[in-house]
Amino acid sequence: MDVIKINYTNEAFSDSDYIEVPSNINLKIGNLLIVSINSLLHIASVIDFCDNEKDREFKAKFVRVATKKDINQNRRNVIDSSEVLVYAEEKASELELPMHFISSFYTFDRKQLFISYVADNRIDFRELAKVLAQRYKTRIELRQIGVRDRAKKVGGLGPCGLFLCCSTFLTDFVSVSINMAKNQFLALNPTKINGCCGRLLCCLNYEDEVYTELKQGMPNIGSLVETKEGLGKVTEVDVFKRTYKAEFKDKGVLEFSVNE
Repeated sequence: MDVIKINYTNEAFSDSDYIEVPSNINLKIGNLLIVSINSLLHIASVIDFCDNEKDREFKAKFVRVATKKDINQNRRNVIDSSEVLVYAEEKASELELPMHFISSFYTFDRKQLFISYVADNRIDFRELAKVLAQRYKTRIELRQIGVRDRAKKVGGLGPCGLFLCCSTFLTDFVSVSINMAKNQFLALNPTKINGCCGRLLCCLNYEDEVYTELKQGMPNIGSLVETKEGLGKVTEVDVFKRTYKAEFKDKGVLEFSVNE
């Protein structure tokens, strides 16, 4: 059996997963597959070929390579699910529910309809779910998502001028902390270090490890260091040039190399 990493097409909650596929099936990146999760069928695309790790769990099961008929069915599902958002928004407004709908999708077999929304507080949507179930004749699941998931689905431009990482190539959200910004000597200004979602930029994680490695052997800002000019207080550090500046009472600010 081969281990394949897949990305669920048009789905809002579980973007990627791993499945086992018989070795005699010739697959390429981008191929569409039909997989099964808890007796529900989903359509997914192949995004990578992986080694079989010992403790890896497989939630999805391979059913078949998607046929032309399957692809046409998925297109109909996408078109129909877009109409769901409009109807759900109208009914939520009639019921005076403060919900903003982000995305909706059918499972491939249309046995379940998922609808994601954002709201400031918990919402009692039981009446809305009844209305939607009566109209679409399938099981309805309404799920509240966070602001990062909303940005991932809606998309947009980051402060760098490029499309958001989360909506283009990131498959999982990693933990990002304010310490990463401090580690990279960034000004702790929310307008500079927060993304469109209002949370810390995902890209703070990209270079954090490099900064941590480069800072080894460098003095901390504010610390006292003994130099050839005497005892000074570190005011600035350049991890790339491997230099630092120290302030002296009688000599002002001087620059030194850590190799001196």
